[in-house]
Amino acid sequence: MDHIIPYGKQNITEADIQAVINTLKSDFLTQGPKIEEFEEKFAHYVGANYAVAVSNGTAALHLAVMALELKPGEKVITTPITFAASANCIRYCGGDVIFSDIDPKTYLIDVDKLRNILISVKPGEIKGIVSVDFAGNSVNYQELRKLADEFNLWIIEDACHSPGGYFYNSDGVKVNCGAGDYVDLAVFSFHPVKHIACGEGGMITTNNQLLYKKLLTLRTHGIVKDESLFQNSKLFANGGVDMDSYPNWYMEMHSLGYNYRITDFQAALGLSQLGRAEEGLGRRREIAKRYNEAFKDEPFLKGQSGYVDGHAYHLYIVEVEDRLGLYNYLREKGIYSQIHYIPCHLMPYYRNYGYNEGSLPIAERYYARCLSLPMYPTLSDEELSFIIRTIIEYYE
Repeated sequence: MDHIIPYGKQNITEADIQAVINTLKSDFLTQGPKIEEFEEKFAHYVGANYAVAVSNGTAALHLAVMALELKPGEKVITTPITFAASANCIRYCGGDVIFSDIDPKTYLIDVDKLRNILISVKPGEIKGIVSVDFAGNSVNYQELRKLADEFNLWIIEDACHSPGGYFYNSDGVKVNCGAGDYVDLAVFSFHPVKHIACGEGGMITTNNQLLYKKLLTLRTHGIVKDESLFQNSKLFANGGVDMDSYPNWYMEMHSLGYNYRITDFQAALGLSQLGRAEEGLGRRREIAKRYNEAFKDEPFLKGQSGYVDGHAYHLYIVEVEDRLGLYNYLREKGIYSQIHYIPCHLMPYYRNYGYNEGSLPIAERYYARCLSLPMYPTLSDEELSFIIRTIIEYYE
């Protein structure tokens, strides 16, 4: 190959470009109609009642924790194998992070280990769980919900890797990632390498109307414009003039929120991308099947347990011997693989909270061996064959 093959890549079409241009020529660059349209269509796509678009996935996580009213010093459990934002959102609200080790087969948070943590602490000490659909593979949220209900916990689903993903409940019914059937809130990211790209952007979905209304306020400085919620008098609002109604300009700040709004032209790009989301998802699954078939008999490779029904395949991960050697060899050949992720609990910031090497052995062993291979819809069959051939040649 005479060009670089990255691990992930956005796919911007002429239709995407035209959608953005049309919005740039419209009356709204932000806080306009494209945002609400994107929210409505995304909620329908995942099967949730409500969706709130925000500036990025990290903002979505932060607002989700805020909406659930986590207080300083309260504890929340998450996985160490994730991007730092999944844990940082807890710290943004002053909460304490507890990392729970992963399942070695799925790389997802291990529900049995999670239970062991919950029974080892005082009742009520832990308030919630931030569960990550790592690489695009979903936790069984029906099982996790039963555990959460037993210990009175809320659940945030970090679905940034899994739009279009799903799992099956005990009745055999397909449950979409982000649908909100078993979680309080779910969050998504529209970073360029994700399934749906907006440049930057995020979404929060929920079936809880109260949480939905909180999120709308929190993403815009805590400001409300709904007259039924106003607390100051009409006399004050009208500058001392006695009127029967509030003036059109009037608004009130009721809580400490943030400017976490998305723009209309980003939402326009998201809408265009959403229109072909299933096409991209289908191609990702085709690529995963090719990798699985190519590597199934290779003793030096261990991936997630074969093809997983419902996996959204944001990433395709293998565990390998001599990871550094393979990583460097691939780069020499123009194949830019990646590592997902350095365990959060061993980041220097979180080591300050008592975590050290050996604290979560399964996550640490996974990190020493993991490698993310190129995975994106525009990856050609020729490129895919070259990647597979190069990896096998290295070990031969």
